[in-house]
Amino acid sequence: MRTFDTRILPAAMFVAMLLLCTSCIKPKITLFPDETAPLKEFTLQGSGKEKILLVPVRGFISDNPRDLPFSRRRSTVQEVVSHLRKAEEDKDVKAVIFKVDSPGGSVTASDILYHEIVGYKERSGAKLVAVAMGVAASGGYYISLPADSIIAHPTSVIGSIGVVFLRPNVGGLMEKIGVEVRVDKSGRNKDMGSPFRKATPEEEQMLQGLIDEMAVRFLSLVERHRKTAEGADIASARIYGAAEALRLGLVDRIGYVDDAVMEAKSLARLREDAKVVVYRRTDFPDDNVYNASTAKADAPELRLIDLGDALPPFRSGFYYLWLSEPPR
Repeated sequence: MRTFDTRILPAAMFVAMLLLCTSCIKPKITLFPDETAPLKEFTLQGSGKEKILLVPVRGFISDNPRDLPFSRRRSTVQEVVSHLRKAEEDKDVKAVIFKVDSPGGSVTASDILYHEIVGYKERSGAKLVAVAMGVAASGGYYISLPADSIIAHPTSVIGSIGVVFLRPNVGGLMEKIGVEVRVDKSGRNKDMGSPFRKATPEEEQMLQGLIDEMAVRFLSLVERHRKTAEGADIASARIYGAAEALRLGLVDRIGYVDDAVMEAKSLARLREDAKVVVYRRTDFPDDNVYNASTAKADAPELRLIDLGDALPPFRSGFYYLWLSEPPR
């Protein structure tokens, strides 16, 4: 016959009370720091009063947040705008460097970010520098256009100035497995762009018209902000190396992040001891200008499996994107 050990009763009661209390106050337990914490300022170099803010813009440009294992990542638009809002409240921020490493993203997200950067520049009077790292293509270049100076890393890929409309087509697969999708619609073009059938010639023409319209907007902004070389065939949407981009007038010089800092000091007429600052959500030991993370959750050693990168959802839509990586 088994006996009940009365010594565990107080412990059991304590656990029960603890569970009852926690169900009332609903505390948030964060195993991995994420991007919901507020931004704080950290100084990377310099000791003066005036500041140069370094803002990383990396990866696919989107206005959709991403849920990762153990953390949540803000969209590129939300994150960069958060930086700009915080900088606008600090009158000591005299210049902003956008460290861009992006193949672009959705048309709308890229345009929102462009609009926000232009608005910040007009309201604050700060000088802007964009430094292209590995890639500043399509939407990544689009958001760089408001900068007073664009610097390309010697190994940067620049350009892809154009629009692409992406949509999956599963019609052939569905025929093979004997599955059919029936669509009842109010107008003949209501399901235009459907992944379940081929587009009609009329639909292809309408889609191309939308693509051309968005491409004209991109090209007109390049014309407004840049003095490109006469006869430059940038409308072909090809990519360029740093030297060719410089020759065509797409960038102002070739250099490194340190050169971007010097350029920002020169444009804003800052003292040599001006601070270079970043906004992060957590402290990093031995921090420097090459750290593009704002929270420890970004660090590779804490991201066990990034299912968002491994299985990106294929979303139909219009993109300012060099197709070096799929949309997500």
